Parts: sequence; structure tokens; C-alpha cells
Amino acid sequence: MPGGDISDLDKNRALVEWLRYQLVRAQKRVRELESAEQDERRRSGRARAEQMWKIQPQRTAETALLHRGGCDLYKPGALMDRDGAISALSESGIAPCEVCAPGTGLRQE
Repeated sequence: MPGGDISDLDKNRALVEWLRYQLVRAQKRVRELESAEQDERRRSGRARAEQMWKIQPQRTAETALLHRGGCDLYKPGALMDRDGAISALSESGIAPCEVCAPGTGLRQE
């Protein structure tokens, strides 16, 4: 330490601490961005499902039901477009769900 300067060892220790601090901040930011990206994917999927419909298959004596894509009463099922839903409702043995009222999205404009 000639002339009262900080030694190379102390400088490098300080650098290591600063880099650790920066790494923790960067990792936290990555987690925040990943979470925001997941939330956006969920919102997009939900919005897409709301524009689609699905059919709950008939069970024994029950009638098959047409649901909006986002209806939580029936989770599984492939999603179909508006034309498919209109066609499904015109078939005997398929009724609209009374909770999500899928027919409201099928009215002619």
C-alpha cells in the first residue's frame, strides 16, 4: 500500500461484493420478469378461451352441455370456434350450460 492507496486485494474484495450485489438484483429482476410473462400467458389463454366454446360429453342419462371456453364447471375439453358451437347447439342432445350461458356469445350480429 504505497502512498496510502487501497491494496489490490481490498479493491478486488470490494469488486466481488459489488458483483454479488448486482447478481442478486439481476436474479430478482429475472424472477419478476418470468412471473410477469407467466401472468401474461395466463391472461392471453383465458381471453382466448373466452372467445371459444367446449362440449361436456353426455354421461349416462344426462344431456351433453355446451360451455364457454372459460367456464370452470367443466375444465377439460378441446376448444371450438363460433361456427362449431352454433352447429353443436343445433344438434339434439346438446344443451347450453345454464351457468355460463354460451348462447349469448352465439347470437347473430
